[in-house]
Formats: sequence, structure tokens, C-alpha cells
Amino acid sequence: MLRGRTVLLLLVLWAYLCSHGDGLRALRRTTGGRRGGAGVGLTLMGQDANGVPLRRSKRGWMWNQFFLLEEYTGMDHQYVGKLHSDGDRGDGSIRYVLTGDGAGSLFIIDENSGDIHATKRLDREEKAYYTLRAKAVNRITNTSLEGESEFIIKIHDINDNEPKFTKDPYFTEVPEMSPLGTVVMQVTATDADDPTYGNSARVVYSILQGQPYFSVEPNTGVIKTALPNMDRETKENYVVVIQAKDMAGQMGGLSGTTTVSITLSDVNDNPPRFPKSLYEFKAPESTEPGSTVAVLRAMDADIGRNAEMNYRITSSDGPSMFDISTNRSTQDGVITLRKSLDFERKRSYTLRIQVENSNPDPRFLRYAATTDGATVKLIVEDVDEPPVFDRVGYVMEVKEDVAVGTIIGSVSATDPDSRSLYLFVMCRYSIDRRTDMDRVLNVHPGNGSVFMLRTLDREDIAWHNVSVIATEFNNPRLMSRVPVYVRVLDVNDNAPTFATYYETFVCENAKANQRIQTVSAADADEPIGGHRFFFSLAHEASVKANFTVRDNKDNTAGILTRRNSYSRLQRSNYLVPVVISDSDFPMQSSTNTLTVHVCTCDREGNMQLCNQEALVLTAGLSTGALMAIIFCVLILLMIVVLFAALRRQQRKKEPLIISKEDVRDNVVSYNDEGGGEEDTQAFDIGTLRNPEATEESKQRRDIKPETLHPPIRRTVILPPAHRDNADVRNFINQRLQENDQDPTAPPYDSLATYAYEGSGSVAESLSSLGSMTIEGDQDYNYLSEWGPRFKKLADLYGGEDSDSY
Repeated sequence: MLRGRTVLLLLVLWAYLCSHGDGLRALRRTTGGRRGGAGVGLTLMGQDANGVPLRRSKRGWMWNQFFLLEEYTGMDHQYVGKLHSDGDRGDGSIRYVLTGDGAGSLFIIDENSGDIHATKRLDREEKAYYTLRAKAVNRITNTSLEGESEFIIKIHDINDNEPKFTKDPYFTEVPEMSPLGTVVMQVTATDADDPTYGNSARVVYSILQGQPYFSVEPNTGVIKTALPNMDRETKENYVVVIQAKDMAGQMGGLSGTTTVSITLSDVNDNPPRFPKSLYEFKAPESTEPGSTVAVLRAMDADIGRNAEMNYRITSSDGPSMFDISTNRSTQDGVITLRKSLDFERKRSYTLRIQVENSNPDPRFLRYAATTDGATVKLIVEDVDEPPVFDRVGYVMEVKEDVAVGTIIGSVSATDPDSRSLYLFVMCRYSIDRRTDMDRVLNVHPGNGSVFMLRTLDREDIAWHNVSVIATEFNNPRLMSRVPVYVRVLDVNDNAPTFATYYETFVCENAKANQRIQTVSAADADEPIGGHRFFFSLAHEASVKANFTVRDNKDNTAGILTRRNSYSRLQRSNYLVPVVISDSDFPMQSSTNTLTVHVCTCDREGNMQLCNQEALVLTAGLSTGALMAIIFCVLILLMIVVLFAALRRQQRKKEPLIISKEDVRDNVVSYNDEGGGEEDTQAFDIGTLRNPEATEESKQRRDIKPETLHPPIRRTVILPPAHRDNADVRNFINQRLQENDQDPTAPPYDSLATYAYEGSGSVAESLSSLGSMTIEGDQDYNYLSEWGPRFKKLADLYGGEDSDSY
């Protein structure tokens, strides 16, 4: 409405100036170079910016600019100005022409009077001025009376545009507890009106909503805090409305508004606080170490990183019993158990917990306490517990010769719940048989004594590991188990023997007291002080001994010769009995035999000639190894003989399948059509007609006959020649009988092919052999009349019947 009033006021002022002036004062634009006389000029008549008519003397400077108000609201076309030529006498002989920006569309001219009007409502913000050209031409000859004149129509600005903000709405943040005058942000509004003309584009800012918290600078649009120390925890979001008004904020100016959403960002100005000073929790005594027993939460008015906190235990009546940590997702204090709880020993614990900010702000440390504390009381609840052994494991020792039923130790378990009731509750004991499958041990169910069920052998198993189970009498489901390790102690129950099998040789030219072998002993027992063995020659062999035994005092002994020479011919082998005794109690001993072979040696003692057994033994092979080698050699020889026999048998027999002649798995194709009727070599029907002309019975080519008797040939006497194919049937029957009785014939699944379809074929045979007519009924003499090409056929059929077939 204000905008309409302004436009109406300007129009009234313009009309007043036009009606009360001294008339249109014409300004004459002279043509160049022409003086006096008949000079012709084009006059532009208009108004200045203030609506005052302009007038200049002829041939002087010419006014070439019009002013036109924008946003014209009249019903008629808006008058711009007038063109007039000095040569125009009003007789209609001159026509005015207008060209340039908007000519004919925005601006029109009356070609008779030269009046220029604007046809549309113009907006300076779209285009500020228009450049046009005008001329006067003769209406008849259409020739220009003078040069073309150029002029400008400038659109005069009015205040028709309100200020507009670059954004709507604005969003920003400012830290809470900021001091007075802290800059929040700057808003900007623009006005499309002409900034060079008046105050239409001069914008002033003001705040319509948001006092008393914020303010805005009128000329710059900078928003600042108007109150100090605004607290986010009290109010976090603010909505501020800013107005921008043109005309320097004066009455009648146009205005625009925008909304600014201001959020107070958090700072760490609040310490954490416990909602309560005393917390109470309960936990059963069966809680496993590492489990959570309590969770407490302190409250912090801040958010995000400023609300992070740390918990710690400042005091506790259970040292090292508990730990506390912070759950970073919920900021809870989580108390966990480090050691097992025992209701019978301690029924409650008291802890002092302190909480503090993880990221304190030094600016606010002096305003309030930065930490807070609370007391936590943990009550231990009693549960029915299984029996508890007085040890985590038992180690018992027993000698391997102990008698069955001997007690080797005992276990003891008590019910921990009985201590709180000042009672003694007995337990029942048993052996976990899954750990004692051989049933070596047993336990007394009442007193826990462990005793033997069978004798032990340390050399078999040195340790026995079993589990003893203790259960309550009134509640057998509650049980506990403990490992029992039984060590079997050694007793001297094994006699020492040779460490290995010994066998050696002696030279025939050996000297007395010459060492021929060193022997050692082994004992399965393990005495505490270690082994000590004694070696000696058996008493029965010491009378006329050929060898002596010398104890080396280091658990070894040397076998020495006792005479100067030995004869391999008189005796090739000697058996030397050696007695080995140990030093433990009771003493154990055994007699072991050393075999000595007599061999021929050179002067240096190197063996030259000995029996085969001695040679093998000298090489270090035992009898078992020698037998294994011989057995392997025999197996290899048997394999070689068997392979040779198979090869020989394969050479005697030809393979059953010979190339492509195996009719069982091969299809033999004869792609030879023959040479026609004149080709008598391709197929001889006489073979079928005359079985006597066939070859003698042939042996099979795929398998060599194993019998020396040739197949029996049966001679079939054909009846007189009949023309009913009986000879072919007889031939086939003969071949069938021969194959049935032939021992060298192919197997039963072989295929014998006879190239003859027979008279029962659906397709029938094209051969004359299968003709339904008798050959005698046919007259073949006419074949001789067909020429030399059929001479052969005429000779076969045209003559008298013969048995040459």
C-alpha cells in the first residue's frame, strides 16, 4: 500500500509540471554543415528529470535524453516525448520513424504527430535505459529529410523493492557462558533499487525478536550477545528475528525480515554429581572373579566430550578385592570382582568411590568442585557350596611290591557352609573311574583313605593320576574333585642283563689275556644311588675256562683270552657264561652268554677266514636281521620267477583281439561297390553254390589251437540241382555244425556273419538266388541279342544248365 501511494504521488507531480509549464520548449538539432536558408532540423521535446520543459535555440546543443517513471499504473499508454521536424508544415507529407531498443513493442510513435508512448509497464531493475533512433522521411518519396537522431530513454527509479536477506533462515552456534558483546554472526540484506538515487537502497537493520539476549548493529547486520554468561543447561536454543528496512529506516520505507536460529554450544562448566551418597548392592559368594558386582552412574549436565568422567576407588575394607572402570558408551562406573567372595569369611564390603571430569575446562575450575564421591556397600549372599578339599592336589608314594589293600594316603574335604552354622557336615568320597580305568586305587567313602586294589609295577607305569570326588550327604549334586598323583617307588625286583646281544670272534693265533670284547649291563630298576654292576665268570665254567672276565669297575667288563692259541678245526664256537649282579638289596643277578667264534687271522689280528655265520655277525648283523634279509631275497626271487612264467605263457598264446578282426567290438566296413556286372572277381556266387570248392576248414586266427586234432570235416552231398536255394541252406547248416563241434571256434558271444538275407526278409533279396520263380521257367536267350556288353551275362544264363555252380 505504501508503494502504491508513492507511485501515485509521483504521477500527480509529473502531471502538474506538464500542465503548468510554459509549453514545450523545443530544442533544435541542426543538420551538420548547413547554415540559414532552408535548413531542416529534428526537434525532440520532453522534460528533464524534474518534469520541467527543456528548450534550446536552433543549431545549439541538443538535449537527447528522456526520463520515464518505472512501474506506471495508468490505464493509457505512458507519454514519453515528441519528435518534430522543422520541415513539417502539418500537411501530412512527413512521416516519423522510430528504431532501436524496444521500438515497435515497448515504445511506439505516431508517424504523423511524432508523439512517443510506452506501451508496457517498465521496471528499472530489469533494464535501466533504452537507446532509440528517430528520423523524419518524406511520405511520398520515402527519403530521409535529415540525418538519423539518437536519444536515450532512462527509467527513473522509485522505491518499489524491499530489502531481501541472502539466507532465510540462518543457523549458527555460540558457546555458552560467552561474555557480553560476543559476535554471533553477520546477516546481509540487499535492495534491488538504485543505490545512486535517494535512499531507496539504503538498508538499516533492527532486531524484532530476541531481546534481551542478542542485539544487531544497524548498519552492518552483526549480531552480538546482549547478556553475559548465558547457560546452555538453562536454555539452549534461541530464535532471533532481524528486520532490514530501506529509506534509511525512515517512515514509508520497505522492509524484509529473516530468522536466525542460535544454539548455545556446550562447554565443560559442570562437574559430575552422584544422585545419592550411599549405594547398596548384593552379590552371591559364587560370583566368579572378573564378574560385574555393581554399576553406578554419576550425572553431568554437560554433553558429549564434556560429560566424560572417570571413576576410582579411594578406600575399601577389602584390599585388592575390587576394580572400577568407566563404560565409555554410558559413562557408568562398573565395579568388578578381582578375588572370590566367601560368605563364611566376610559378609560385606564398603568402598568409597570418587568421580571426576575426564576433560576439565580450566576457566571454570574455580567456580565449583570438580569431583564428587559416594559410598558403596556390597553385601555377600550365602549359597550352598560344594565341599572344599584342604589341598588343591595330593601327592602320594607307594612301593611297587606293596600288598593289595594297603593304605597309601588320605584326602579330606569339608563343607564351607557348615562353618557358618558351627556344624560339621561329613562328605562322601569316591574315585572318578574315568581316571582309573584299571581300578588300581580306591578310597574309603567315609574317611577318605586311599588304598590299593591291585599290585603295581613301576617298570610298567611309574605314575598314576586319579581324581577323587567329594559330595555332600544331603545334596549329592554338589560335588568337587581333586587330583591325586601316586608315585610308584622302585624296589630291586629285576636282575641286570647284557645291555645288548653280544657275539664276537677270536683269532686262532690269539695271545693269552688278549681282550676280544667289552660288555655292559642294563637294569630296569632305578635305585636311588644309581646302578653298580659286578661281572664274573660263571662258577661251572671257571674250572677249565678258555676265557676270563675282568670287571672294569665302571659297569662294564672285558672278555679276555686265557690261552695262547685256538684251533678252528677242533672247535669253532665257544659259549662264555657271564654272571652280572647289582648292588641293591635284595641283590639280583643273572647269567648271560657270550658267543665267541674261532677265525683265522693274519699277524696283525685281521680276520681272514671264518665260517659264514661268524662273518655276518662280525659285520654287526644279528640273527633276526639276517633271517629278515634272506626272507626278502626269497620273496624277490619268487616274484621274478612268477613274472617270467607269465611272460612265457603270453608268448605261447596270441592275443584274443587282433587288430580290427575282433568282430565282437569292431564294425568292419567294406566300402567297395564292385565293378558292376562285368566284374566277376568282386564276388563269386559259386562259393555258395559249391561248398566243395571252399577252402579246407581254417583254424582260428585269434587263439592258437591247444588240441592237435583238426576239426572234423563233414561232407554234405547235395541233391540234384533244384532252383529253390536249398544249396545255400545246406551250406549254412554245414558251417553251423562245423562251428558247433570245432574246439577252436570263437566263444559263444562271437558273431559269425554270412552275407545272405534269406527268403524271409521283408525287404526281399534282389539276387536271383531268392527268386520265387524257378530258373528253368525263364528264357535268357534274349540276352545274347543285347550286344557285347551283356555277353558275359548271356553266357551265364543263356546256355544249358550245368552244375558248375
